[in-house]
Amino acid sequence: MIRPLLSSQRFTLALRRWVDSGATGSAADNGSGRGIDWARVLPFVAVHLGCLGVLATGTSLIAVSFAVALFLVRMFAITAFYHRYFSHRSFEASRAAQFVFALLGASAVQRGPLWWAAHHRHHHSFADREEDCHSPVRRGFLWSHCGWFLASENFATRVALVPDLARFPELRWLDRYDAAVPVALALVIYALGAWLKAAAPQLGTSGLQLLVWGFCISTVLLWHATFTINSLAHRFGSRRYATRDDSRNNLWLALLTLGEGWHNNHHRYPAAARQGFFWWEPDLTWYGLRLLAALGIVRALRPVPGAIRDSCRLPAKAGFTRQ
Repeated sequence: MIRPLLSSQRFTLALRRWVDSGATGSAADNGSGRGIDWARVLPFVAVHLGCLGVLATGTSLIAVSFAVALFLVRMFAITAFYHRYFSHRSFEASRAAQFVFALLGASAVQRGPLWWAAHHRHHHSFADREEDCHSPVRRGFLWSHCGWFLASENFATRVALVPDLARFPELRWLDRYDAAVPVALALVIYALGAWLKAAAPQLGTSGLQLLVWGFCISTVLLWHATFTINSLAHRFGSRRYATRDDSRNNLWLALLTLGEGWHNNHHRYPAAARQGFFWWEPDLTWYGLRLLAALGIVRALRPVPGAIRDSCRLPAKAGFTRQ
């Protein structure tokens, strides 16, 4: 009698956390461990299934273009701000710019900025060691790709790792109510599609079609492109630097993720604002940051020290400390 009741309570708590990730219950309700929190899986699966709506809505040039644009804008927000800014502080930005790009990052449906940055900092502290929550070397491809963030043990934000971010109430709000921005985005996309259907029927779109392409398909592609850096970029590619982990450089992943595929470079010197250390390594996020810097939106882009960049033949122990 007690065990089913506790299971029901945990499930109810998980449902509450869809809306408020700060919701708490009793110690028994909260649960722990590496097991998958199946209530958290439901929205993840639902967005994937939403992609099948294309069979009913069809396609249009405006819908596909909208999906591509949202993919690129949100990927840039993740790579430039969630990753290089919030996680590694590799450049500076005003509080207003910080909030705008945190908002765009939150629309990528990858939890809040504090949660994302804290887990990433933890990853760099223990990369490919037992404590690393998404190492494919330790736990396999599927876990590193998408299992780890659905587990109870990785639900909470590691606030102690992000005290510099936790002092901003607007970032804490985005982190706690991490579903608010994606839900608002989905509603806006649907409304835009419905308006276009009435105002410009020659475009051949609708509210549901734009929702399927602009939210479901774009988000699923964005998810799995981002996830490849945890899974594939620690297994496939070349190693220029003898880091203490199994990070790899991979051109195809770099193109897919706007520069994140230069992962061995990044693990050699995580503090840099660029990950394509050499001119022949395309890093679209770096180019975007250079543009934002020229416009005065960001500043103090942290470069790659020449000694670090050119230390290809140095052993891992020579002057390298984890960051």
